[in-house]
Amino acid sequence: MALQLARESELDLVEVAPMARPPVAKLMDYGKFKYENAQKARESRRNQTNTVIKEMKLRPKIDSHDYETKKGHVVRFLKAGDKVKITIMFRGREQSRPELGYNLLRKLATEVDEFGFVESAPKQDGRNMLMVLGPHKKKTEAKADVAAERDRRAAARAADAEAEQTALAARRAEHAAEPVAKRRRGPADNLDSDVDLT
Repeated sequence: MALQLARESELDLVEVAPMARPPVAKLMDYGKFKYENAQKARESRRNQTNTVIKEMKLRPKIDSHDYETKKGHVVRFLKAGDKVKITIMFRGREQSRPELGYNLLRKLATEVDEFGFVESAPKQDGRNMLMVLGPHKKKTEAKADVAAERDRRAAARAADAEAEQTALAARRAEHAAEPVAKRRRGPADNLDSDVDLT
């Protein structure tokens, strides 16, 4: 009966709950059903945000220039909306001075608090000390900010190029308006340049 009804209406007979007594079936266009499910899955993946954890490794006796470079990377990661795991690696006797690592992590956290916050406090993990920083902005907000900044820079470059073209056109017009002084011809101008007179 159900198969005959499906043929007459040109739909598919899909078994929804095969284990039920009696089994439950549904009349539907199966191709359309699969397409709509794929669209829903794609939409849910699009709205999903992937949290990426970047890692930055430091040593307790890091040089100030190296520290500034690593801090710049941490700031860039936080601005992009990524979490950052900071690892202080101890070697040898450095393990007996964990306060050096703790102070370094605390210093870094205070210097980047404009862009991120301490998500998990510094803790000792064997030879390493770990801390996780989370961004203030979500990934989507960070992407929007980056796109806005890129558009602003492009507009500024276009304005600079336009101003440069205008200045160049003004210089050309000024140069064309200058009177051209006639050059006096001397007796040497009549000589053939290929002939050597010496």
